[in-house]
Amino acid sequence: MAAAQGAPPPTSPPPAPAPALSAAQPAALNLPQLLRDLRTSPGWRGADLTYRAAELGLQSARARAGLTVQAGASATLSKFPWDSGDWALSPAVTASFALPVLPWSPQREGVRSAERVLSAAAIELRSARAGLTVQALQAYASARNAAAARQLAAAQLALADNLLHVAGQQREQNLISQAALLERQAAAEQARAAAEQTDRGLTLAAAQLSRVLGRSVTLSGNPADYAPVGTLVPAGLLEQPLDALLARALTQRPELARAQAGLADAQAALAAAERDQKVPDLTASVQAGQVSGSGAGRTVGGSFGLKSGTVSGQVNFPLTEPTTKVTAPGPDGAPVTREVALPSGLALNLSGTFTLLGSGRSQATAQAQAATEQAALALDSARQGVELEVRSRFADLENARDALTAARTSLTRAETGLNDARARLEAGLGTALEVAQAELALTQARQTLANLEAQVALAALNLAQATGDLDPLLLTPPGERP
Repeated sequence: MAAAQGAPPPTSPPPAPAPALSAAQPAALNLPQLLRDLRTSPGWRGADLTYRAAELGLQSARARAGLTVQAGASATLSKFPWDSGDWALSPAVTASFALPVLPWSPQREGVRSAERVLSAAAIELRSARAGLTVQALQAYASARNAAAARQLAAAQLALADNLLHVAGQQREQNLISQAALLERQAAAEQARAAAEQTDRGLTLAAAQLSRVLGRSVTLSGNPADYAPVGTLVPAGLLEQPLDALLARALTQRPELARAQAGLADAQAALAAAERDQKVPDLTASVQAGQVSGSGAGRTVGGSFGLKSGTVSGQVNFPLTEPTTKVTAPGPDGAPVTREVALPSGLALNLSGTFTLLGSGRSQATAQAQAATEQAALALDSARQGVELEVRSRFADLENARDALTAARTSLTRAETGLNDARARLEAGLGTALEVAQAELALTQARQTLANLEAQVALAALNLAQATGDLDPLLLTPPGERP
């Protein structure tokens, strides 16, 4: 029996290679290449375009809030009176300008709103990039775990085939029952199925990375080819107390930036509604030049609207001399009609509109007040959500670190067990099968430790994302940074 147990294990066929590992495919993806390719992924480009849209929105708002100058031309063909008059062509050029001068003008408020949107978009851009980075690193760690599981499954399959071979020999010597042999055979079949499952797991990990990067990827089946993601954890993050992490999250999370921008917009809308209810619609204007009722003279004018907060001006310049027909008694006393140039003058105007009934402005103010209260509640809810997420991520990191300590102890125990098994084999008190089992236990302990180290690193990255401390650009290789 001892001779049977000490027999070398039979050569078993290795598990079928995963489709993602075909030799005809490009070189396997590594971590620096992953971080470089992430910057050209659809999600990354989409986040950049969203921020660019906010930048263009601010530029457009500033352009509308600046000086606006317009020029135009017109031509009038007239005949008066119809039965005896002549056709007359009156071309003219016009120019006008407008400039918001009061802080409550809609154009200036639009600039302030666009600035808040851009500020929130900047935080959102960094958060979106951080989220994509964490997704890619999680998929990368899953690929590494799948490769390690594939390697472990191959070792388990080899050991199961060895045990089945030994069981077959023992059955031939009638040392075990047929049921025991079938049990060994079932274990070998399960190990073979597990090996095939790990191949599918590696293919799935490649598909996950392809979804994040927006292109097909090739993964290595050797876990030694994967760099540890723990090197990407922001320095000093693991030593930060929870209070410091919460304080930074409240100033760096995009949810709070959006909620604060929404509250500021609601407050601005409330102020505008109150002003619309209290401030009358007054307009003062002045016009100088050839002032006439027809408006056909050469004039220069300006106006100021109190409620709109805008100063505007107009210039009207007919290309032909404007005239008017004047009828006066002639030398013989008979009426004579002749054309004379339009006289010059000055016109001042002050107008005001006061709504006495049915304006609906008090209801609009109440609605704006309710919207402001709702925005304040949304900000408070977002703050609580951020605090809860940071606390949850912090607890996940602490749990992973505790499990890592236990895994290191288990690794030490597995190493000691392998040394003991080898010592017993050398002393003739053990078998090669016991050494193989101890080697498998050590491989499992190493894989468990590596998986937990990756979990600690991913938990730390998730915490850095929750606090807003994760800067994806700092993770990019130096030669690839903008």
